[in-house]
Amino acid sequence: MRITTLTLSLLLAAPRSTASPPPPIDAVPAQKVAPNTWVIHGPMGHPSAENRAFINNPAFLQTADGVVVVDPGSSVQIGAMVLQQIRLQTDRPVIAVLNTHVHGDHWLGNDAIRRAYPDVPIYAHPRMIAEVTQGAGERWVEMLNGITENAIEGTQVAAPTHPVDNGDELTLGGMQFRFHHNGQAHTATDLMIEVPGEDLLFTGDNANNGRIVRMDDGNFEGNIEALDIALALQRKIVVPGHGQSGGSEVIAGYRDYLTGLYQSVAELFEQGLSDFEMKDQVEQRLQLFSDWTGYQEELGKHISLAYLQIEAAAF
Repeated sequence: MRITTLTLSLLLAAPRSTASPPPPIDAVPAQKVAPNTWVIHGPMGHPSAENRAFINNPAFLQTADGVVVVDPGSSVQIGAMVLQQIRLQTDRPVIAVLNTHVHGDHWLGNDAIRRAYPDVPIYAHPRMIAEVTQGAGERWVEMLNGITENAIEGTQVAAPTHPVDNGDELTLGGMQFRFHHNGQAHTATDLMIEVPGEDLLFTGDNANNGRIVRMDDGNFEGNIEALDIALALQRKIVVPGHGQSGGSEVIAGYRDYLTGLYQSVAELFEQGLSDFEMKDQVEQRLQLFSDWTGYQEELGKHISLAYLQIEAAAF
């Protein structure tokens, strides 16, 4: 089924609540990173009124039967823009959506896909499905509207419907997808998605390029373990949760940040320093990452979180 821009606009204008139809978001061109894979690399900032909460890397893959979408962004408006970019490449329908984890900046765009394709299966880790069922989606809509001056207004929660877990494989339109999950990493809901036929790996927020992300729901040792798993897969193309796609250096670079921080905090913890006393020393050791987006905002919080995890492990 071909969905024109006009048809898409009508679909989005058909309200599922009393909210006014949301305005469109400016298009960001999709970049072809593999023979059948495109990525829309989002801006590097934090969610704001200016970027309208668009900060992640939505992607789509063209298969023999249709399109598979990965993490279609943080709003119905961004999801609609993803659909428009898909239409520049193919008239084939969307046959599946894959979500990497529960943080809403990655998956609230499911709403636009679901409006255009009401029966589309949406795959995610079982823990993500459980958290969304328990209200995580509504909390993310409220939070993102609050920090972006209602930039995602009109977005409804389109929850994932199909669970996939570590070691599971799907064949969609003749293309194979493998899922990797090692417990709590960036969150307890993370899936890394391997696409052997494209020699490609989606890391979700387990790895990021030029961007330091929150770890409020994460575990440093678990995240480092996830990146070791990702490196062992030896995929040529790596699509991170945020920042430009690349190769294995994307994984290695983020692992260097996490290990550098965690090992520094552990060493200074053994010396008897508190988390606020060690900040200057840790920051000095991580100067290589000082120009990464989010470094100044997240470093202090990361030190405190790592300190608490190290302290808990010591007792």
